Amino acid sequence: MKRTTIHQLLAIVALLLPTTLRAAPSSRPNIVFIFSDDHAYQAISAYGYGLNKTPNIDSLASQGMRFNRCLTTYSLCGPARACVLTGKYSHLNGFYNNYNSRFDGSQVTMPKLLQAAGYQTAIIGKWHLESDPTGFDFWEILPGQGQYYNPPMFLNGRRVVKSGYVTDIITDDTLDWLKNKRDPNKPFLLMCQHKAPHREWEPALKNLAMYDGVKFKEPDTLFDDYSGRGKAEHEQDMMIAKTMNNRDLKLVPPPTLNAEQRKPWDAYYNPRNAAFESQHLSGKDLVRWKYQRYMHDYMATIASVDESVGRIVEYLKQSGLDQNTIVVYSSDQGFYLGEHGWFDKRWIFKQSLRTPLIVRWPGHTPAGSVNNDMVSNLDFAETFLDAAGVPIPKEMQGRSMVPVLEGHTPADWRKEFYYHYYEHPAVHNVAKHYGIVTDRYKLVHFYEPEFNYWELFDLQRDPEEMTSVYDRPEYAQVQKDLHERLDRLRKELKVPAQDAPQSIIKPAAPAGAARAINALHAWVLDYRFDHDEGDKVIDASGHGNDGHAQDAPVALGRNGAHARRFDGKGFIQVPHTRSMNAGVGAMSVDATFKADQGNGVILALGGESNGFCLSLEDGKPVFTLVAGKKRTRLAASQSVTGQWATVHASFDAKNISIRVNDDAPSTATVVQPLKRNPNEAMQIGADLGTTVLESPAPHFTGLIESIRLYSGQAPKEQ
Repeated sequence: MKRTTIHQLLAIVALLLPTTLRAAPSSRPNIVFIFSDDHAYQAISAYGYGLNKTPNIDSLASQGMRFNRCLTTYSLCGPARACVLTGKYSHLNGFYNNYNSRFDGSQVTMPKLLQAAGYQTAIIGKWHLESDPTGFDFWEILPGQGQYYNPPMFLNGRRVVKSGYVTDIITDDTLDWLKNKRDPNKPFLLMCQHKAPHREWEPALKNLAMYDGVKFKEPDTLFDDYSGRGKAEHEQDMMIAKTMNNRDLKLVPPPTLNAEQRKPWDAYYNPRNAAFESQHLSGKDLVRWKYQRYMHDYMATIASVDESVGRIVEYLKQSGLDQNTIVVYSSDQGFYLGEHGWFDKRWIFKQSLRTPLIVRWPGHTPAGSVNNDMVSNLDFAETFLDAAGVPIPKEMQGRSMVPVLEGHTPADWRKEFYYHYYEHPAVHNVAKHYGIVTDRYKLVHFYEPEFNYWELFDLQRDPEEMTSVYDRPEYAQVQKDLHERLDRLRKELKVPAQDAPQSIIKPAAPAGAARAINALHAWVLDYRFDHDEGDKVIDASGHGNDGHAQDAPVALGRNGAHARRFDGKGFIQVPHTRSMNAGVGAMSVDATFKADQGNGVILALGGESNGFCLSLEDGKPVFTLVAGKKRTRLAASQSVTGQWATVHASFDAKNISIRVNDDAPSTATVVQPLKRNPNEAMQIGADLGTTVLESPAPHFTGLIESIRLYSGQAPKEQ
């Protein structure tokens, strides 16, 4: 039976249930789900770590329940969100990673079931699941990761561009929905999902100096050398010391700031950056400076999220909705704040695995209560359905937390938890792994052939997970027991013995500015100006994503087609899309342009560590690939200044090539193949942040008609 049919049947059942089995409309609670991205539990003052103050989130905890052991099934943005919607692990909901998965919106989800049962449903903010939301009466989402300043959004599928700071915008639109768009005769599910505090941790302009002069306490493991663990921990690429780039560290400004926003930004960061550069720091002193800059910015983004919580809760109180509304604050996963020298997440280890969870439910949840049970984002869907009196589908793998919230944890509540991480090779180079977590122990398997080893941690004796005790004789019985329990869990959860084929984004026929191409799963991005709507980025999900253009009017290009004029100052910032996965090892670029000057950047993706750039030097097209900070550079033989040209450039694990129009290509051997995805974004007409090129190059001057990227070799047009 197809999943769509299952959904239809469940919806009918929910609607036809007798009132004795369904909660009466007047008693069914509203649900406000406030979800941030990468919010470390250490950065909520209610958890007692003393790093910052979050008075509004703390107030929510004082009126409800704080969970100390909420665990995520998969510490990564998209997969965690798919889990919340479906109540299922990635191997059943189909969303495996952040770079080429696309959420199957036809499957049964919690919002669909609530909607079918009479709830009004809305989601505002970060979606990050590639396909359009389903099961929502109203949706306004950020494309991809979104951007902190002046973000484009999609409002029920229609592109809108917002001015201001993303956390404030999401909060304003959430309150607008509550005040002006909500049906007062229906209970509602409202999902307010923030971008913050995701990388690059860019604060609201009013909060830039919030932590100026504050010195954050360094974690004891800031200079961890991973000596007690294996190959995966040694080969990761998520270290404050080595991985953070100039954009992360605010040594360059965000490209999406407008001229007025740049003034306070520059006024705050420029003198502090100059003071830093004058010190010529190195070694541990440099790491300590990076850590403090990171913490100042990260905590300032959280201040805006906390303010958002306060504004939403205050409106619920003023409107009289608070007494029949469940308010949940959580995050998709935890985050490293310098522990083990890391930022980011991904691991089964403590700071990544554990996510904050605070729930206020008047009349049900004891005020100021604290819970230490092992709960999970796997349980959110089931909990919301149960609270609303809607039957929970048997296919969901979590469990309703309603009795836990009421202070009566069932005797058979879980005592063990399964975790699985799939995204490798990819950004931060964290190896695939799965494992089991109990109150005291953690058993982990890094299962790819190049790793293939186990680790065991005694969390009572080694709470920071510094030393694996796997195969030590004194843990032999514990190890045997954990293996048996892990095998049982994998069977119960229907985890395949071998990883299932991970979803591949299939190219959709784009509308508007882009033409359909026969990509055979290779098409990644098509950026053209040959339509009256002007510039539009179309990625392989079929979404149109606006870049940030400066001084770039539309002009006539070749044969009457539209082109975009660049004056040597402007550029277009292409929003992040997981489709642009350069780490797959082979990509091709087509660019059609007419250059007025002999030097300038046509396209750049990535930065000084990993990425590629198509540029002009003395009129000749040059293609540069950088991998692990090692560059391969190849120039075409002829100048193209002052004439229309189409340049084809590509790379794979062995070779790099460049060809102008239909001439014979030039080729060279790759110094080092690209194995990791670039951390930095893409620009058309500039190379910003840390540069792919060895030395900064001018912005492009002239006309660009189209930019197209492909995974592998470029396909032919239909």
